[in-house]
Amino acid sequence: MGYIEGIFVHPEYRQDAVGRALVAAAEVWAIEQGCTEMASDRQLGNQSSGSFHEALGFEEAERLVCYRKSLS
Repeated sequence: MGYIEGIFVHPEYRQDAVGRALVAAAEVWAIEQGCTEMASDRQLGNQSSGSFHEALGFEEAERLVCYRKSLS
């Protein structure tokens, strides 16, 4: 499975299909590696990222809770 760990497009370029092009390039690379699916994530409150992903055909697969613990 291909995985997009993070994607950021400077706000002034967000309406220029830059993000769409980056994801398309990642998908081509993943296919060349033999992947049959692409995955990504977003922070729960980041609705614009959710809209971006959904516009590209991603669908929500699950929700999870992340934990941390200070060691100092």
